[in-house]
Amino acid sequence: MNASRSTIKNLRNFTHMRDIHLSTINCKKVIAKNGKNSSSTRWLTRQLSDPYVEKSKTMNLRCRSAFKLIEIDDKYRFLTAGQVVIDCGAAPGSWTQVAVKRVNAVALNPQEPRGIVISIDKQPIYPIEGAIIIGNADFTQQETHAKLIDTLQGRKVNVFLSDMAPRASGIKEMDDDKMADLCYLALRFALQVCEVNACFLIKLWQSKYLKDLEQSVSQYFQTFKIVKPLASRSDSAEIYLLARNFKGLCKT
Repeated sequence: MNASRSTIKNLRNFTHMRDIHLSTINCKKVIAKNGKNSSSTRWLTRQLSDPYVEKSKTMNLRCRSAFKLIEIDDKYRFLTAGQVVIDCGAAPGSWTQVAVKRVNAVALNPQEPRGIVISIDKQPIYPIEGAIIIGNADFTQQETHAKLIDTLQGRKVNVFLSDMAPRASGIKEMDDDKMADLCYLALRFALQVCEVNACFLIKLWQSKYLKDLEQSVSQYFQTFKIVKPLASRSDSAEIYLLARNFKGLCKT
């Protein structure tokens, strides 16, 4: 049964505001010199030994995070030619690079419908062919929502992507609260702009809010599952919630 538009208000109150595919990747081991154990040395060692970092450079992708979306979409295949996509938390633009090709926003295949990708982030985003870029825009602000709706020009969204995350403070409870607020904000906006049967993919952290978010999503989507792509580092608390077949909202 379609969810009522009025039930959106019952969501959590906000207090904080297939042209690219995976292939076999070989790892190389890097040992830090002089036995240094500083955080910067550990970061550098991890970067140098990370196969996705090297692979992203080879494929001219802006960030290793592109492979998270590649892996998820290769398995579940929700990005197709002709779709309208919103990419939130898009900077530096690696997910957008993947999306524009998979929905044919760059018209690489003239025989297929041409999609649209709208990318938004609080940080600036350098231009990406086939994408409509909205940089320096805070998604927690209503004027940003208005700008997105204006950019859509009456079109409905087929795929809503969010790789947003708050700036970590190091205080887990506070960070979890902020992440949950972002997730609910993204969900609430997605319900307003998505087409029936749309897909919703959002990053979240493993926390006490996970079950509540799953329950909220299940009210509006036929199916959902938690996924953690191999490209997501094993020591990271990040996971992704993939919801499919948006039920739509009843008009009142």
